[in-house]
Amino acid sequence: MTQHPFRILAFAVCLAVTLPAKAIIVFDPSNFVENSLTAARSLEEINNQLLQLQNEATMLINEARNLTRLPFNIVGQLQATLALTTQLIAQAQGIAFQLAQARAQFARFYPAAYGPGTPGATMAADALQRWTHSLQALQTTIGMQAQAAQNLASDENALAVLVGQSQGAVGILQAAQVTNQLLALQSRQAIQEQQLRLTQDRSSALEQARSVAAEARSREVRRRFLGNGTQYTPQPINFF
Repeated sequence: MTQHPFRILAFAVCLAVTLPAKAIIVFDPSNFVENSLTAARSLEEINNQLLQLQNEATMLINEARNLTRLPFNIVGQLQATLALTTQLIAQAQGIAFQLAQARAQFARFYPAAYGPGTPGATMAADALQRWTHSLQALQTTIGMQAQAAQNLASDENALAVLVGQSQGAVGILQAAQVTNQLLALQSRQAIQEQQLRLTQDRSSALEQARSVAAEARSREVRRRFLGNGTQYTPQPINFF
């Protein structure tokens, strides 16, 4: 018995509807490549962000180090040392270091010449005062030299500490502070050298002035000894 074609087609459709459908997986190569590139770019961007954060953290750490202050300050020690040498000059006796007083004292005790009416006792007292000035100037110079020698040990210790601080500096600020303190140490030493030279030159100048004043006094003493009368003229003597 022959079946009608229409019935066969309807039967096939019904069979297809009643049977369970099976899933079909489709692989798209172009979509896979695009997704892989997107994931790679995302990963690279994340790595760049991490690197940027790391660099910023390093920069902040370096800035913190550069702002770290030096835990050592030598300025107070330098000021105290300089005050000692300055005090020696302030306590110096004899001819003053102030210009007006020095001029007045020099004109009083170191005249270019003594007048005829100057008493001998006055000239002798002036000579003694000039000797006292020279002695006091030498005492000031010796004291300054002794203080300068005593400061050497303190300067050596300070220099060693500053060099150690310089080698261990953790930032720009500490390095700059070490440099400034080294310059302060050199400046203090230069000032001390000027003070020492000042006292030495003062001693030499007063000794030279004493010699000049002594010569002026000697001229006046010699003039008074010779007097104003007729000088003795030797004459030949005939015994027979």
